[in-house]
Amino acid sequence: MDLGQDSKGQRHVPAGPSRLLVWNFPLEATFKSTNAFGWPQLVVSVYGVDAMGRDVIQGYGSIHLPTCVGRYNLRLRLYRPRSASLLQTFTSWLAGMPAEFSDPKFPSYGEGREVTRVVSSGHINVQVNILTKDMATFGYSDGSGRDQTTAPVQL
Repeated sequence: MDLGQDSKGQRHVPAGPSRLLVWNFPLEATFKSTNAFGWPQLVVSVYGVDAMGRDVIQGYGSIHLPTCVGRYNLRLRLYRPRSASLLQTFTSWLAGMPAEFSDPKFPSYGEGREVTRVVSSGHINVQVNILTKDMATFGYSDGSGRDQTTAPVQL
């Protein structure tokens, strides 16, 4: 399910040795479905400025959102595509167009990723709050123990 919304932030250069950047931007999304296929994912594309002042990809990442109710601190690992040769690396640097995915949702796809050459480029810490409603109506348990259809077992 595509939410159909993009959010962009302003450029901020983190100062200090930790190079920590805090981006407090709450997102709210509602998903409605009668089956659990295609559980929502958070897909991130991080861009930065290179030495020439050009916007270039710093990393991509994706993570499935938890299925149980609660607050979660997730660590989303970032990676970026690697050029196939040193010549391509040099020409892409010269042109200011490093290797990047043509589809920004590619990190969320399962197929084709196993043959993609990538290099690690850090991580993002994400805090999410998950709420569910009426999952028991469709025969699913959200793991919270609040389901009306499951009675406690007495011995």
